[in-house]
Amino acid sequence: MLPQSVPASPNLSRRLAKLTSILDVAKAMSAERDLDLLLPLILYEATKVVESDRCSLFILDREREELWSKVAQGSKNEIRLPMGSGIAGQVAHTGAVINIPDAYADPRFNSSFDVSSGYRTHTILCVPMRDANGDVTGVIQALNKRGGIVFDAEDEELLLALGAQAAGAIENALLHEEINRLFEGFVSASVVAIEARDPTTAGHSGRVADLTVSLAQALEHHTTGPYAQVRFSAVELQELRYASLLHDFGKVGVRENVLVKAEKLYPHELDNLRARFQLARKDLQLQSSRRRLAAVEARGLAALPSIHQEEDARLATELAQLDEVMGFLLTCNKPTVLAQGNFERLLELGKLTFTDAHDRGQPLLLPNEIQSLSITRGTLSPEERREIESHVDHTYRFLSQIPWTRALRRVPEIAYAHHEKLDGTGYPRAIPDTTIPVQSRMMSICDIYDALTASDRPYKKAVPHLLALDILKKEASSGQLDAELFSIFVGAEIPRRALKKSPA
Repeated sequence: MLPQSVPASPNLSRRLAKLTSILDVAKAMSAERDLDLLLPLILYEATKVVESDRCSLFILDREREELWSKVAQGSKNEIRLPMGSGIAGQVAHTGAVINIPDAYADPRFNSSFDVSSGYRTHTILCVPMRDANGDVTGVIQALNKRGGIVFDAEDEELLLALGAQAAGAIENALLHEEINRLFEGFVSASVVAIEARDPTTAGHSGRVADLTVSLAQALEHHTTGPYAQVRFSAVELQELRYASLLHDFGKVGVRENVLVKAEKLYPHELDNLRARFQLARKDLQLQSSRRRLAAVEARGLAALPSIHQEEDARLATELAQLDEVMGFLLTCNKPTVLAQGNFERLLELGKLTFTDAHDRGQPLLLPNEIQSLSITRGTLSPEERREIESHVDHTYRFLSQIPWTRALRRVPEIAYAHHEKLDGTGYPRAIPDTTIPVQSRMMSICDIYDALTASDRPYKKAVPHLLALDILKKEASSGQLDAELFSIFVGAEIPRRALKKSPA
């Protein structure tokens, strides 16, 4: 005959239920990395485990030798206590449990909180939280055992067990916060380094990040089309923000004179050209003086007035022609589209010469100057443009060296594709649209928009908002940009939303 099972006593069942609850909350706490969410969770479970009216949790700040709490139930404000002060401070200092059956009969109790809050404290249980090394990292304080009874040894044991679990979870959450602050500081310093190379683009990285994150958030309200099911978690938005902030970091590897080139000729090249034209002016004046002397010898001194008149008119014409050429070259030097026919004229001007101090003919316009002034659009030669475009490769190599957390591991990949086009005409890899991440597609739209609308730069004028949208629309219609994402960008008024969220 099999023995019948003995039913568990109510007290044993209740204790098992509490221990099970502690195990469950330990799993929940180990998964939570947000301190603002973790601390209320600990208090809620502590209140249940010891069946108290309310609980408070204090974390030990060893550097300042004080306890702090922003989740004391019944208080809306952060509380700070010196080490050793009050019941919580004493527990943190000694590491011993304090169990008070009658608060107002105990001289250690400070009734000022009751007076200010209108609360009435009867019983108190305060236990230390210890980490894996046994060091006190904080305290949990429970007030008023329900049912009007006192906290017993079992409550002490259970709250100590919960406190040990909480200490580890809080330590992990604090470490997670420190890592986040470390990344934030690193990213901020990197943005400063980027903008120090080219102060005229200051703020670009931050604006692109704001625009891109706002576009990603707008997808939450999008219920049709290919992105109807695309949603980004808080961690994924952080990953996208970091990638956007650092998308141009590779520009630190681009020569500064190329990076900030405002005109087709570099300043020193333009100075040399101007100096050459000044020599050419002097040459024209010298040649005029020589002709005057030769004319006087041939025609006699009496003809000097007419000789001067003739030479003055000729010299004025020659100098005016020289000045017109210089003016034309200065026009070609601007970052505007080269007008039709100007390239041919530049080639003709390459045949002009002047005589140097050794009576040798010298070209007025050098071949490299003709090549630079012949740039059809913007200020960069094909070689310089490739150097600028190389910043994407530099960015990827730099970001790939960083030991990103698992949640942020795609930052290099997202930043790497921000200049790729869906039709395969982008750079640096000209990859097909199927391999371009949606985050990079969003960043491309936002990067181009900000580059167009940003304040005037030496090499371009700012474009009005509507004109910028028109340019983006043409690129989307031609298959270079994602048309669906552009539609959301316009429909959700992303520039306005991002500007509204950004600090003034």
